Amino acid sequence: MQSINEDNNLASNKACAHFTLSGYHFDPDDITRIIGIEPTSVDASGAHSALDKPVISSWELSTETMMDNIDVYKMTDTLIKKIEPAKDKILQVIKSHNLSPRIGVVLVLSVDKGETSPDVGFGARTIRFLADIGAFINVEYQLADRI
Repeated sequence: MQSINEDNNLASNKACAHFTLSGYHFDPDDITRIIGIEPTSVDASGAHSALDKPVISSWELSTETMMDNIDVYKMTDTLIKKIEPAKDKILQVIKSHNLSPRIGVVLVLSVDKGETSPDVGFGARTIRFLADIGAFINVEYQLADRI
């Protein structure tokens, strides 16, 4: 039997946004050096993979995870403001390394709360930047586990 405290534990809505460059056979350290922005995470799996067995590498810049009052517009705008000054260099590495750019939003929604889901949308600045570099958008929804 659960205690009263366990019954009152509620999972919170959480969200983060990320800008990712991914592709085959590239070293993310090269991307960092060229565009001059330190990523929050990299995966160099494809940097040394054989040509007959391609493996994807990635370079990623993420926002902090937000809890509760989630504002996707603000999160993505903040992210774009960080990478926008390097737009020409980003375009250069996309072309030279054959990379796929994207912005992603990961939303973990509480199943315990009676509140509505956060609005998911993108402002004009974000849309313009993503269109200019040929990026796509990925929004991922997950349901939080009860805690």
